[in-house]
Amino acid sequence: MDNQYNYYNPNTNYQYGGSQPGSQNGGQPENKPPKEKKPHKNLMRAAAVTGFAILFGVVSSAVFLATNVVGGRLLGLGTSDETTAASSDKISNGTSLSTSSSVVTSDVSDVVDKVMPSIVSITSMSVQEVQSFFGGTYEQTSEGAGTGIIIGKNDTELLIVTNNHVVEGSDTLTVTFNDQTSVEANIKGTDATYDVAVIAVALDQISDDTMGAISVATLGDSTTLKIGEPAIAIGNALGYGQSVTTGVISAVDRSVSTTDTQTGDTQESGAKLIQTDAAINPGNSGGALVNVNGEVIGINSAKLTGENVEGIGYAIPISDVSDLIQNLMNQETKTKVPENQRGMLGITGMSVSDAFSQQIDVPAGVYVMEVSSGSGADKAGMTKGSIITAINGSSIDSMEALQEQLQYYAKGDTVSLTILVPQTNGEYEDQTLDVTLS
Repeated sequence: MDNQYNYYNPNTNYQYGGSQPGSQNGGQPENKPPKEKKPHKNLMRAAAVTGFAILFGVVSSAVFLATNVVGGRLLGLGTSDETTAASSDKISNGTSLSTSSSVVTSDVSDVVDKVMPSIVSITSMSVQEVQSFFGGTYEQTSEGAGTGIIIGKNDTELLIVTNNHVVEGSDTLTVTFNDQTSVEANIKGTDATYDVAVIAVALDQISDDTMGAISVATLGDSTTLKIGEPAIAIGNALGYGQSVTTGVISAVDRSVSTTDTQTGDTQESGAKLIQTDAAINPGNSGGALVNVNGEVIGINSAKLTGENVEGIGYAIPISDVSDLIQNLMNQETKTKVPENQRGMLGITGMSVSDAFSQQIDVPAGVYVMEVSSGSGADKAGMTKGSIITAINGSSIDSMEALQEQLQYYAKGDTVSLTILVPQTNGEYEDQTLDVTLS
């Protein structure tokens, strides 16, 4: 097409005849009769060229216009006037969105303002006995950071849900509210299998100003989650205070195994977890994963790490553990008993981790290797080979978990143990034993 137009130039000065040098009267010699005018060869050539140019111009213009019309109808294009008219038509009829209105906003400040008063920071302090290089022992204090969600209150306490691993092994717990005031908290109930715990703060330790600055979180429905919908994670990342990260629901119903860095035991999560790409870092554990309505849809729990891993975090679906949380809220608040006053069951036991239980085909918990004669466990009817899975409603998945729970009970206290008793057919039967600690 371009080549067809290159030779056509309407400004070219074609010569149809001209005055000759020394001639007058339009180039005709004087005193000679006028001659009959004849077409000049150049005039004929110029006329031919002009005709061809006009012909090609008309043809190419027609082809160009036809192409535009066909392309516009096939591809939804058109002339600028047609496109503008069509766009105006669509917008006025409500059948399409403008470019600016189709952009998803990333401003979640209103949601954060709604949720933040119900989020707390949790600091745990623990004292451990450590062996020195020279063979002696000394006490070492360690500090951990996590997050909690205010989920309710009773007549005397404010109740906060968090992860079990945030409070596990702690000697003292400190809760910091949204207005930066801090108070001590005690454990209400824990569940190691689902990695959930409820802690309590006495209402008489909370000032009126702080009570006015905090609120109870609104729980959502995690069973209706859709992959791709927005997710907002709020928590005490790295112990620096509350921060916010955003992302989407990447997947649901994920099975995740975690490994204890100290014991090396591997345990699969009791709940099917929510996967999100909202950043979840150390300190976020126990915090809230919320939807765009500010409803808690999950409890932030873990993050997958590795050289080739990015943007994979997990949260416990709130609907899967709502009944469990209610049960933990109804338990008696626990305070640790001085070591010389603590009671004992009277057994020798061995941890049966989740991974090990699958290998030897027995349930996870504490395997009873021996029962001391005359002990509380013996008097209650406990037998060798039984597996302890809970104490007073708190799940037990290891000897360490059992020993930690026993720190809250004194000699003479009666505890309710959930155990599995082996049967002759190789199956296990659930039983409940009330054991008076000796």
